Amino acid sequence: MNNRKPAAGGLWRLLSVPLLVFFLLPLVALVARASPESIAANLVSMPVRQAIGLSFSTTMASIAIVFVFGIPVAWLLKSPRTRLERLTDTLVDLPTVLPPSVAGIALLLAFGRRGLLGPGLHAMGVDVAFTTLAVVLAQTFVSAPFFIKSAAIAFAGIDIDLVQAAELDGAGAWQIFRHITMPLAWAGLVSGLVMSWARALGEFGATILFAGNLPGVTQTMPLAIYIGFEANLDIAVTLSVILMALSFTALLLAKALLNRSR
Repeated sequence: MNNRKPAAGGLWRLLSVPLLVFFLLPLVALVARASPESIAANLVSMPVRQAIGLSFSTTMASIAIVFVFGIPVAWLLKSPRTRLERLTDTLVDLPTVLPPSVAGIALLLAFGRRGLLGPGLHAMGVDVAFTTLAVVLAQTFVSAPFFIKSAAIAFAGIDIDLVQAAELDGAGAWQIFRHITMPLAWAGLVSGLVMSWARALGEFGATILFAGNLPGVTQTMPLAIYIGFEANLDIAVTLSVILMALSFTALLLAKALLNRSR
């Protein structure tokens, strides 16, 4: 019996190799194609600098929105019991499985000049579609579920006895949330923010349909890769390597935070 367990483990490792190699091979090919000289030369070019700067500024704005408005939703969904709460939980999950093109069209029909809210916004002097604001909204739409789900899990994992003890000591709801809930859930919240940021950084489909691909205005790194693939492959490769490195780092950080919280 004991001799068969290592053999079974070895078999599973062997069977896992094809898919793991499939994951690894394109990444190796990407790194092999990018030379340090080419990356250094492309980093000083205006299109690359604009795309990087815009990506960082818009993703910082989007995760700020996700954090402020996602906390109440996460608290609501920490233990969904009613039918409405379960429906809300499904609604939050929807952007993660919705095709990006559908998300882009939906945002355009909601906030475009001829969309549901567009005429009213235009009357107030606010045009959303094909602006930097549209980039932020597209990123927020696709990335918010990652933070909300992580935060909800973190909130649900807090020992209820601590909360009840604080209530018995006379602490109010805001004091409990600020001094007990947030400190205990911080690892899950930060991990969710990191994952949300990484998803926003890689957003392409909804952005190009809702915000367009205007250099310096709406052209983030994924959109610059799309243009670079047709015009200058070296620029596309440079930005792809940068995005891959940032995504890998974000995943490592998120996993480290989650392991620390356990």
